Amino acid sequence: MQVQTFTDQMGRQVEIPFPPQRIVSLVPSQTELLFDLGLGERAVGITKFCVHPQVWFRSKTRVGGTKQLRMETIAALRPDLIIGNKEENERLQIEQLAAHYPVWMSDVRDLSSALQMIRELGRMTGKATEAISIAENIQSGFDDLAVAVAQQPRLRAAYFIWREPWMAAGSDTFIDEMLRWAGFENAFAHLPRYPELSLEQLAAAEPDCVLLSSEPYPFREKHLLEISRLCSKAAIRLVDGELFSWYGSRLAQSPAYLAALREARCRK
Repeated sequence: MQVQTFTDQMGRQVEIPFPPQRIVSLVPSQTELLFDLGLGERAVGITKFCVHPQVWFRSKTRVGGTKQLRMETIAALRPDLIIGNKEENERLQIEQLAAHYPVWMSDVRDLSSALQMIRELGRMTGKATEAISIAENIQSGFDDLAVAVAQQPRLRAAYFIWREPWMAAGSDTFIDEMLRWAGFENAFAHLPRYPELSLEQLAAAEPDCVLLSSEPYPFREKHLLEISRLCSKAAIRLVDGELFSWYGSRLAQSPAYLAALREARCRK
């Protein structure tokens, strides 16, 4: 089998048997992408959080969580390619794996880098044509979204990912990027990454809408009342966290969802 060298999104040179036949994915959104690229039996390992597609979740070997990998399980799979992500996986575990296997790392902060990741995964797995088609479809959807929201007033939004402590999406996050595409102004874009906040700070920010994500914290209807006591003028909504933060092929579904959310659900 021929060995080819690819550069990952962290600037690392990775030598990969081409095309790889035993792929382990350590990132849920990238696992789903592998499925949509048509890699079938070539994907041999996924994490316990890789819930899409369900057929893989039920049948593929699970190698632990994204930040708590089971090294012995991965070793038993004899991978010739491991796919990870800078933010979602732990550096020390990735370094340990990279000492034994080809490990390609993504670093996705915006739509552009997400589309680059999709194209690169397609190229290194011998599915370049399929990946280009997926990327072009996603880009087209977001271009249409930009046109749809261009003439609408920007709503000030606070997006929460966690409770106790309350944590919001700040700057330099993929969620912040999705908020901008949907025509929102992130109320906490002046803060780095995922700041911890008090509900008093939320009230002081005076958002037009507060978005409570379905992941990683599973916000429910009961949490809406907790927020509404302090933000009586804001629209408070539960939102699908996968469509805000999964940066693989699921992005094809995001533009329509974001447009509907912006137009109908985020007005008081």
